[in-house]
Amino acid sequence: MSHAMDLTQALGAIVGATHVLTDPQLTETYEHDWTGRFGGRAALVVRPADTEQVAAVVAACAEAGAAIVPQGGNTGLVGGGVPRGGEVVVSLTRLNALGEVDRALGLVPVGAGVTLGALQAHARAAGFDAGLDFAARDSCTIGGAVACDAGGARALRHGTARARVAGLEAVLADGTVVTRMAGLAKDNAGYDLPSLLVGSEGTLGIVTRVLWRLELRCDARVAALVPMESVEAAAALLAALRAEAPTLESCDFFLDDGLSLVLEHQRRSSPVEPRAPVYVLAECAGRSDPTDELAAALEQAGVEEALIADDTPGRERLWALREGHADAINAAGVPHKLDVGVPLAELGRFLAEVPAAAAAAIPGTRAILFGHLGDGNVHVNLLGPEPDDERADDAVLELVLACGGTISAEHGVGVAKARWLDRARGPAEAAAMRAVKHALDPDGRLNPGAVLPVRADQPSSPAAD
Repeated sequence: MSHAMDLTQALGAIVGATHVLTDPQLTETYEHDWTGRFGGRAALVVRPADTEQVAAVVAACAEAGAAIVPQGGNTGLVGGGVPRGGEVVVSLTRLNALGEVDRALGLVPVGAGVTLGALQAHARAAGFDAGLDFAARDSCTIGGAVACDAGGARALRHGTARARVAGLEAVLADGTVVTRMAGLAKDNAGYDLPSLLVGSEGTLGIVTRVLWRLELRCDARVAALVPMESVEAAAALLAALRAEAPTLESCDFFLDDGLSLVLEHQRRSSPVEPRAPVYVLAECAGRSDPTDELAAALEQAGVEEALIADDTPGRERLWALREGHADAINAAGVPHKLDVGVPLAELGRFLAEVPAAAAAAIPGTRAILFGHLGDGNVHVNLLGPEPDDERADDAVLELVLACGGTISAEHGVGVAKARWLDRARGPAEAAAMRAVKHALDPDGRLNPGAVLPVRADQPSSPAAD
């Protein structure tokens, strides 16, 4: 009997044979990311149901010398949640238990496979809000959001996924389970292991449960779409909104060429005439109606034209212009997606120079840019380059570093940008990261090649054969 068959049988004994997939027709959906750009063959896909099964699966893979790629909703954009060739994909979607909301503390235990949308509905039913939101809410999982420290539009007010994590449970590379789920507001006994695992992209451990920190639900909302003449004017508007609108929850931006692409894809006419180079989409949320507060802040900022929506259908129509970018871009081709961050003072320069830099690297490259104005987070989408041609990506990342920015703001490093980590963090910090990785995963079996590139002087990552 082959080594692979031995592992398949061992995993079947843990999770049940029906939850070990080896048929290529069944594993295919787990082997490619949402963009269609990244992927490879999996040795097999295993779907454990709880932490105990995840631990047993990881221990069995360690004994067999098999590398593992943890996977949530497979909505990642940097290749960090799909196999590269021969790994065991551990799908966490069956870990979908939602616990009771602790109303006194505003905490709720959440399985790693729970979707963000399901958590949002669960929180709202208890009078709370999840405090995190982005377009993939109905398919992304909480485990994945924590693993890449996802952000989204509301990070301006509520922070990224890291700010939501009051505790977690995870499985380490040898199958050991670590649990910190007490939810103590003050607990500084030793190193903060949960914080280390947040944003580690499944390279240090597999998150199986999270104690999620909720926010009070704010049902009174108002959104405004503001056409602006420049990025500098948009930044000035952000400063005014922060000063004059305490209920400001999100402040995003997109450009006119992106709006044109979205309108064409959605087959709708522009709600803004005349058109402008830049658009700011801001939303305020409070326990009482924040419309007057937002209107006063816009007036104080000297805004003369704005579309204001204080009802749910109106707000959804405005947000569809921003959230529709991803689908519109994917319909236009297979994009190279870069999620970067630059200081707000450098945002104008960065947005102005990206199209030329990308086109100089690969003639004909089209750059569509949008993102979160509140934290300088830009989603760079490059249409035109072949999937494996990264010259335009490299040109953009060089510009990011020249602007004093980060190569990853919320999507993670994955495999797409792993070779840039030393440049982005510097040799000392990168060496410290490798030391942590080696301490927790000495054989390099957890998500090999993600975040930290596999180096020639390190043992190759094993896979089931």
